[in-house]
Amino acid sequence: MLSAHQPFETYPAIIQDAARQAGGTAQVAGGVPAMCDGVTQGRPGMELSLFSRDVIAQATAIALCHDMFDAAICLGVCDKIVPGLLIGALAFGHLPVIFAPAGPMTSGMDNKAKAAVRERYAAGQATRAELLEAESASYHSPGTCTFYGTANSNQTLLEAMGLQLPGASFVNPGTPLREALTRAATRQVLASTALGKDYRPIGHLVDERAIVNALVMLLATGGSTNHTIHWIAVARAAGIVINWDDFEDIGQAVPLLTHIYPNGSADVNHFQAAGGVAFVIRELAAAGLMHADVATMAPGARGLAAFAEEPQLREGALHYVAVAPASGDEAVVRSVARPFEAHGGLRLLTGNLGRSLIKVSAVKPEYRRIEAPAVVVDDPKELGVLYKAGKLPPDFVAVVRFQGPRANGMPEMHSLAPLLGMLQGKGGKVALVTDGRLSGASGKFPAAIHVTPESLDGGPLARVQTGDIILLDGDNGLLDVRVDAAQFAARPVAQRPAPGPLDLGRNLFAGNRAAVGSAEEGATSISCGI
Repeated sequence: MLSAHQPFETYPAIIQDAARQAGGTAQVAGGVPAMCDGVTQGRPGMELSLFSRDVIAQATAIALCHDMFDAAICLGVCDKIVPGLLIGALAFGHLPVIFAPAGPMTSGMDNKAKAAVRERYAAGQATRAELLEAESASYHSPGTCTFYGTANSNQTLLEAMGLQLPGASFVNPGTPLREALTRAATRQVLASTALGKDYRPIGHLVDERAIVNALVMLLATGGSTNHTIHWIAVARAAGIVINWDDFEDIGQAVPLLTHIYPNGSADVNHFQAAGGVAFVIRELAAAGLMHADVATMAPGARGLAAFAEEPQLREGALHYVAVAPASGDEAVVRSVARPFEAHGGLRLLTGNLGRSLIKVSAVKPEYRRIEAPAVVVDDPKELGVLYKAGKLPPDFVAVVRFQGPRANGMPEMHSLAPLLGMLQGKGGKVALVTDGRLSGASGKFPAAIHVTPESLDGGPLARVQTGDIILLDGDNGLLDVRVDAAQFAARPVAQRPAPGPLDLGRNLFAGNRAAVGSAEEGATSISCGI
């Protein structure tokens, strides 16, 4: 049902044909859930979103537990699907594994124009018909959404880890080059089994260097905030422990090299045309900011050097050429010598409200610091009710509590983006502070997300009251409530409101909520090896 995965309908036949030609056989071993966070935004289904990653990991393990495979190809693009597939595959570290994506749809309606319609709708100035027309013009064909959210961040991280063929991320579906890359991935994974002379099991590829390369790519491109959760879980599945301090330390050493929506106006097709992943990897590796000597699934044994090349078709055959020495558009992607900013796109926030993250790359510098009174709600929908009633102050920090993993599965708060973006656009100083997630499309207004400890665990957010002055400073990494420490500690901890009468599958995940770890531990409800 989802555009990002519709192209996969034809992949099994292509892969089976390519395998036969290479002297192998291929079977579809299993399928995993592929929900869309965009479709479930603001709906009860959002409470199942994060846990779907763990279900996907378990489903992947069930598929691979049939002890009859020499290698595996994982078909995945979107938010929880790639991390889930990767976590599941890492449980079978002896198998070579390669990822084959579907590619992004061609560019549709400009992302900023789409966001403007959403903001007008939130303000009651656009009709539902206008909203539908804009959404249909934006998401208009098979393929992944074109903004640089979690799905497309997945692709760049996979290339940085060497688990996808070079240049495979952003080739449009239904093109000869797309099919050629899928066939090449099939041949490559068959050439990497223990039956041959070039054995490349995933357990040998995903080491500390590969994880660092993934984080460098995330921070250098201003990628999705969701990966400050997902890649912690991925690392743990590989036996590696990281936390938000690692993201912060790497972010201070790595420059921001891209402006892709929501960080800028360009989409991933424009990014690809300007140099894409190959340009970014070439720049980072040349500057010594990536481990270039890692083992990858690219043909040969060239490490990351293979990923600084672009795929092309010549008389129907796949060839690679070096990426252009200069950016094709410096408004979209730049060299290490001329970055957009000296630091990466994500920052760790600390203070008396706990630890959290902010995507600074998507927020203009003049909006990165706010000191304003809190408006506290325990349900994101309450904020819209207050707006319609005229009860929101001109400047405020929306504190949305009881949205953490244990409370309700840590849903995204992206449904608040049109309202808060519209209010900021009208001159208000606004921000979001929540123990939930925001989105891979986090942008425009400052947002301290993934606040840990979460409210349900008695975290500081549970003591915040409407009217308290909140300081959120993205440039200096601060998140504080301006209340006397003794007075704040003496306040009662707010209790979570009782859930509503409609369940819609939520009861099936009670065990996940009871077992889940914190956001900084990967918010996983399954054992990932550590």
